[in-house]
This record gives sequence, C-alpha cells and structure tokens, in this order.
Amino acid sequence: MDFDSFIDQAWTDHATDAAAVATRLQAEGLPLLTAAGQIPRFAHLAAHVHGDHLGRWQDGVQFQRQLAALPFCPAEGDTPAALRRYIASLSLAAGTHDERPALVGSDRIRVTAMTAAALAAHDANRGAALLQEALADVETAGLPDDGPHARALAITGNNLAATLEELPERSAAQRALMILAAQTARRFWAIAGTWLETERAEHRLAMTWLQAGDLAQARRHAQQCLAIVAAHDGAALERFFGWEALGRIERAVGDPAAQAQALAQAEVAFAALDDGDRAWCQASLDALKAA
Repeated sequence: MDFDSFIDQAWTDHATDAAAVATRLQAEGLPLLTAAGQIPRFAHLAAHVHGDHLGRWQDGVQFQRQLAALPFCPAEGDTPAALRRYIASLSLAAGTHDERPALVGSDRIRVTAMTAAALAAHDANRGAALLQEALADVETAGLPDDGPHARALAITGNNLAATLEELPERSAAQRALMILAAQTARRFWAIAGTWLETERAEHRLAMTWLQAGDLAQARRHAQQCLAIVAAHDGAALERFFGWEALGRIERAVGDPAAQAQALAQAEVAFAALDDGDRAWCQASLDALKAA
C-alpha cells in the first residue's frame, strides 16, 4: 500500500476502530513516510486519533516527537510549527505541561482551540472552558482579524459541533459546548471564508439547535442558510441541504404541511444535481421522504 492509500484508508476506518488505526500508524504508516511533504497529513491524523478519539495524550505526544525526529523533517517552516502545535495541544489535554506561554499569539489560540475539540468526548466542561479561553484570547491578542487563528477557529468550531451532534445523548456540558462551537464556526467563517462557508455554518447552526432541542432557533438558521444560497445564485447542492435541514426541523416541530413543502423543494434541488452528488445525497433524500 502506498502512502496516500494508507492515509485514505486510515481516515475511513478511524471512527469505528481508532485503536487499530493507532497501531497501524506506528507499524505500517511510519515506514511509508519518505518525504517531508507527507508529514503534515500524517501528523494531523495521528493527533486526531490519539487525542480526540482515544484520549491517549502521552502516546500522542511521543508519536509527534517521533515525526519531528525523522531525518527528513525540516528544522524550520510550517511542518515543525504544526508538530509543535500538536505536541502542545496533546500535552495541555493531558494536563502535564502548558507550552502555550512560549507560543506566538496565533499559535497559542490555535492550540487552545484544538485542545478544546480534542476534549469534547472526554471532558466537555474543560473543553468548553478552553474554547472560551481561546475566544477571549482573540479579543486581547491584537491579531489581524483574518490571521490564521480565524480559519483554525472556524474549522475547529464546525468539526467540534458536528462531532457532538452525532452523539446519541449529550450531557448539559456537551450541549453547551456544541452550541458554542457552532456559533464560533459561524463567527469565524464570516471572517476567514466565503459566502459558501458562511452559509454552511448557518446549516451547522441549524443542525446544532435541532439536536439541542431549540426548534425555533434551528428553523431560523435553516432559513438564513437558504437565504444566503438564494443570494448567490442558488447552487443546487447547497439548496438541497438547506431544504433537507428545514424538512428535518419541520418534522420535529410537527408541521406536516411545512415538512412537505421542504421535501418538494429538496426534490427540485436534487433533480438539478449531477450524478456524483446525487449518489451521496440519495440517502438524505430517502430519509426525508420516509419521515
């Protein structure tokens, strides 16, 4: 197996068997690393598996240090900076050492947010506190609005909210963190992204509020998602997921007429998709029809 195939398969498998993927990273993945350009993707996957999924913080730190010690790992530049952030985040999650005081403002904020996301399934109260800390740091760090921290917070917020939405049950702390994460994604995608990311952040907020049980908020954000799409030529894929979200919300509200209207609009958007998009949207449409 080549490096790209290994990474793709590991991402496919990690959600259902993270422990096995962690073992493969060491036994099979490391020997496939032959160039500096491969390290960032490998390090990202390793930090996510060791941290977010397994909570094996010290194992994660040691693995990142192995990557930093590879003979072809550069001494300066983006790759070693990313490794330092992963090590700092995993160490902070473990509670063993806080390396943030030695980091520049943007990296410090990114490490704090990354740790908040990694702790979501392990200690939601601490994760929420760290995300709040990252947001407070943004206000006082004096960084440009569009610095790298903005995109990092947007991505972290989106991924964190999406992860918590998928839980079959959430504690009060996890619910609060899910909402804060989705709001963070919306705030920072408006800075770091285009209308497309902003619209998708509204979709994320709609799904978050649906899972949180606030259907009025969920409907408002689904409608805002659709309004943004309409203002930018109404791309079929974006229209489909906007109406699909609204249909799910109206089902939860218990309004069959509004749900039927959303389904009809979703079907119109579905018909305008290309074959590739139809293939992976079909299950969502079928679920909406069945409901």
